[in-house]
Amino acid sequence: MKHWLAKSEPEAYSWAQLVKDGKTAWTGVRNFQARNNLRAMKTGDHVFFYHSVSDKQVVGLAHVVKEFYPDPTATEGDWSCVDLAPVKPLKAPVTLETIKNDAVLQHMPLVKQSRLSVTPLTPAQAERLMKLGMI
Repeated sequence: MKHWLAKSEPEAYSWAQLVKDGKTAWTGVRNFQARNNLRAMKTGDHVFFYHSVSDKQVVGLAHVVKEFYPDPTATEGDWSCVDLAPVKPLKAPVTLETIKNDAVLQHMPLVKQSRLSVTPLTPAQAERLMKLGMI
């Protein structure tokens, strides 16, 4: 199993909305590196849900329930999406400030490539996020 981080502006699609929906197609990714990350996701992989822009914190844990398929929102190009379902919220959201100041997390792609919406995590980074989020 691999671990990932997926970013969404809470005003566009929040953790609460994912919980309410029960699952969602993770559409709208229009960056080749992020698209390739989506294509590398496998059913059961953990996905940390990060609220970007306003909250700037990891708020929940989801998992992949359907591997990549053509993004139905794409009008042109070779874009993909996956289906995600919520697992559970973090008891303690992990802020960007915490991530930047943590020896294990400060090397996450979130810090180094902040505009990338879907990124892989190392096993150590995923374990640290789980510990900080008290999962």
